[in-house]
Amino acid sequence: MGNSLHNVITQAEQVILGKPHQIRLALACLLARGHLLIEDLPGVGKTTLAHALARSLGLQFQRIQFTSDMLPADILGVSVYQRESGDFKFHPGPIFAQMILADEINRATPKTQSALLEAMEEQQVTTEGITRPLPSPFFVIATQNPTYQIGTFPLPESQLDRFLMRIQLGYPGEQAERGLLAGVERREIVSRLIPQMEAAELLALQQQVKQVFVSPALLDYAQAILRHTRESARYVHGLSPRAGLSLLAAARGWAFLDGRSAVIPEDVQAVLPGVASHRLQSVQDVQISDGDKLARELIEAVAIP
Repeated sequence: MGNSLHNVITQAEQVILGKPHQIRLALACLLARGHLLIEDLPGVGKTTLAHALARSLGLQFQRIQFTSDMLPADILGVSVYQRESGDFKFHPGPIFAQMILADEINRATPKTQSALLEAMEEQQVTTEGITRPLPSPFFVIATQNPTYQIGTFPLPESQLDRFLMRIQLGYPGEQAERGLLAGVERREIVSRLIPQMEAAELLALQQQVKQVFVSPALLDYAQAILRHTRESARYVHGLSPRAGLSLLAAARGWAFLDGRSAVIPEDVQAVLPGVASHRLQSVQDVQISDGDKLARELIEAVAIP
């Protein structure tokens, strides 16, 4: 891992205290060219983590606060008639940025949520019959409140599948919370963060991550995980091929952060809960909150070849 990435992690850990594993998962997701969903209670640092990563990585950043009355045009942009020229001029929406924070995404209606589908999958948006490319790199961090809270609309499976990872921050440990309570306001710390790299460097790192070697034996392990979810009666449905690709991409990112040029089984196990938790559902309880438990059970159930 280079100095730039090390500095990004160090800065993020100064803001989000006591959560080094979640910070590394978020970076592994970014290095794998994926999008990140953070699901947790309000007030545990979801939005702050997104701000800290954006500033540390030197990315153009836009925050979209999702509400129930938001329309797709509020995200994508709209064409406005120009009286002087007699034609329409397109005004880009906040989606045209390198990093998007989709804050409380599940407070918007499914119609508005779907406005992100094309952007996340193809890095472009189509409005009024015209396709417009988005900046590169393009990365979405979405925050989501637990679905049992009032005023939320559950994300459909097709939308969830666009997120390479889903993580939870949880409450801080006692020592970390003490430092949080006695320290400086987090927003002040974020405002003082210095970019540790430029977008071009991040794009180069993403290309390097794609070159991390995956052995045939490791592919056997990944396939065994996918096969187990499809054959077991424990799950409503098994992991898709896209989930398998996401698992390998995230494992490459995790290995790269550890300074290795090849993926080992421990890399797969480290990222599996993040990759699989929002894609697995139990036949006994289809609440998505049990996904982390199901992923941990999956690690124990499938032996390393």
